Amino acid sequence: MNKLLKLFLLVSLLSFSAISKADTTEEIKQSAEQGSALGQAKLASLYILGRGVEVDNRRAAQLMEKSARQGFVEAQVVIAAMYDMGEGVAGNKAMATRWYEKAAKQGHGTSLAILGKNPAAKGSVKFDYKKMRFSASRQIPKKYALNILMMK
Repeated sequence: MNKLLKLFLLVSLLSFSAISKADTTEEIKQSAEQGSALGQAKLASLYILGRGVEVDNRRAAQLMEKSARQGFVEAQVVIAAMYDMGEGVAGNKAMATRWYEKAAKQGHGTSLAILGKNPAAKGSVKFDYKKMRFSASRQIPKKYALNILMMK
């Protein structure tokens, strides 16, 4: 029983430690207001996921685009997907492609695959890039938002 109690206390302590290190909504807002690309992407992610704020894809897109303009590759991919799907912005495939191309220039594998420029994705099998792009664009904003929130 003593070992079980020690294990419980250790897990509780580690959990509390991880939570206390996480950025608060206010800290993220402050960072975004100071012009931090990561802060802007994190705040956009909160709006995408509705964590600590109401879901607001329009505000998320504005913030994500600010971050993307600073060269933050994850933000470039998210804003590309948002343009692809018309989430928070008017759907615009040409603009989406421009953002995917910016991310691809930084070596971003998913962007390269979406654009059909990743030889590893081609293989010897016929690959439908339009279907892949559509599927990826639907999933990217929320999945990347979760990853962005974990970044330091």
